[in-house]
Amino acid sequence: MSSFEEHSIRKNLFSVGKLGYAKGDRPNVECILCGVRDRNEIVPNLTIAETKLSIVSINLFPYNPGHIIIFPKRHIISYLELSDEEALDIHQLTQKTMRILEKQWKVQGFNTGYNLGKNSGGSIPHIHEHIVPRFPNEAGFLDVLSNTRIVIYEPYQMWEDLKKLWVLEED
Repeated sequence: MSSFEEHSIRKNLFSVGKLGYAKGDRPNVECILCGVRDRNEIVPNLTIAETKLSIVSINLFPYNPGHIIIFPKRHIISYLELSDEEALDIHQLTQKTMRILEKQWKVQGFNTGYNLGKNSGGSIPHIHEHIVPRFPNEAGFLDVLSNTRIVIYEPYQMWEDLKKLWVLEED
């Protein structure tokens, strides 16, 4: 079976909320992440922690439990615009996030990175790093049978749980 044939018969489950979001059905603000930073009441806010330079937040549409984004408070689009101080701050927050998830959730791997620009899949014009935990045996029967992933962890519950773990890590 060719790659085209395989993909043309693949079944998909859609996250209806994310589909609208991806098509632009979002809060009417200049920038979603600046709306999070400014605590705009029309923007969902899943902030776990923040420093003077950066914010750590649950991804509203997670790929896996514990999917975190970290972004600078300053509105910038390009990675090249990050100051050394912002880059170090994001790096330190990434390490802390990974330590918490490894310790508390027994995470054994991570995908981390930035989607820079629309051609990379970036849907928010404000630079942000993704931290996606990977778990042993995470493929379920839907992954295997229908090439479909279901994340069974509601983002707002994940937010509550991870905020508590973040505070415990500071003690």
